[in-house]
Parts: sequence; structure tokens; C-alpha cells
Amino acid sequence: MGRTRLVAANWKMYKTVAEAAEFGARLRNELADPAPVEGVVCAPFTTLAAVGPALAGSPYLLGAQNLHWEAQGAFTGEISGPQLADLGCRFVIVGHSERRQYFHETDAGVRLKLQAAYRHGLRPILCIGETGPEREAGRTEAVLLGQLRGALDGLEPGQAALLTVAYEPVWAIGSGVPATAPDAQAAAALIRGHLSASFGREAAGEARIQYGGSVKPDNLAEFVAQPDIDGALVGGASLRADSFAALLRAAAAGS
Repeated sequence: MGRTRLVAANWKMYKTVAEAAEFGARLRNELADPAPVEGVVCAPFTTLAAVGPALAGSPYLLGAQNLHWEAQGAFTGEISGPQLADLGCRFVIVGHSERRQYFHETDAGVRLKLQAAYRHGLRPILCIGETGPEREAGRTEAVLLGQLRGALDGLEPGQAALLTVAYEPVWAIGSGVPATAPDAQAAAALIRGHLSASFGREAAGEARIQYGGSVKPDNLAEFVAQPDIDGALVGGASLRADSFAALLRAAAAGS
């Protein structure tokens, strides 16, 4: 389908402004000859204004880790799509498992955030994934399809074509034990099949699907070699510029 691979760094609640700016400068030095993949740095809100200028003029794009569904209002502690766009963000993570687990985000709330991202010119990275107990109970397929239906209801095919879905099995995140490449491919094929049935083959063929969960430079190539996996959403291994550069090179090298 000719989809460009996408590797997104999710820094979570790490890095000061100075550390974030240093990362941007180091990344440019690490990749003087950029890898032919798309790289996105999803930084904490407090560092976005520093990371953006550090990446300016490079092939790497700025992303955020969350947004509110309203454009403005009395929502203390929240950040809106227009505010993120004003800072230069092009992507935003929506529905990460940590948001669902610790902040009780629901599929309905994720859907509102996804729709807000599109309204304000941000490309969403929608996170879905099953927990360990759900996997052991044989409910992986039901959980993934339920999360997809809950988040994507009301989307147009043109919006679906711009979507990135990150399959992140909750049991693999931060565990050091990733899913196997065949298991990740099975989940990605399920996701693409749902997109095709809901929005048409063309939109499904353009949408990108990432794997996330204990991704490292030495295992990424085996994931992107799968026919339906177009990159990765990476946590810990994205915190160092040299490691993120290695991830981008691995994504480019995967056959």
C-alpha cells in the first residue's frame, strides 16, 4: 500500500525543558542522514515549546500525549487541540492504557478526544490493547474490537485514512516482554479488517497500525516486517536520542 512507517516516542512524564531541548539537538546529530520513516516526538506539555524549535527544520514532528475534547473552557489542568496546534503539534496520542487505567478514561471519552483532534488539524494515534487477564481469558479480539467501535463511531472514511492505531497490549508495556511478532500481526490484521469493514478498503489501506509494548531497537525490525504493522509507539526506549535514532533506523531496515 506504500504506507510510510511511523515511529512515535511517548516520553510520558519524563524530561525537563532543558533535557527535552538537548534531546532535539542530539537527535539531529545522530541522524545527519535521516531514515526514510516518519518520526514523532510526543513530549510532556511543559516541554512542547522547547522540543518544537529543537526539531524545526528536521524531518521529525512534534506530538502531544493527550488533549481535552473542548476547544476552550473552565477545565482546570487540561489542554485543548487549538493550544496544541498553536505549539506546532501535528500528532496527539489518544486513549493510552495509562489514561484508561489511572484516569478512568472511557471509550466514549476517547471518541470525543479523537473527534476533537480531527477538528483542530491534529492526527490522532489511537491506543488500544488488552490486559493480561483479558488475554488469558481469550478475550483479546473482543476487547480490541470493542475499543475500536467505541472510539471510531461516527468517523468519516477520509478521517479513518489519516488514523494511526497503536496496538499496545497492556501486559507488555514496560514489562520487558513484548508480544511475539506473529501475535502482533494477528492483532494488526484484526484492526485493519475492522477498518476495512467500517470505512472501506481504501481508507483501511492508508491507515497506519503500530505495535507498542517493550519495543527496542533490536526487536523493532521483526515487527515492521509484518504486513500490517507500520511502525511503533515507544516509551522507555525513546527517551535517549541515540536509542530513538536507532529505532528509526530499525524501522527503515525492516523488510
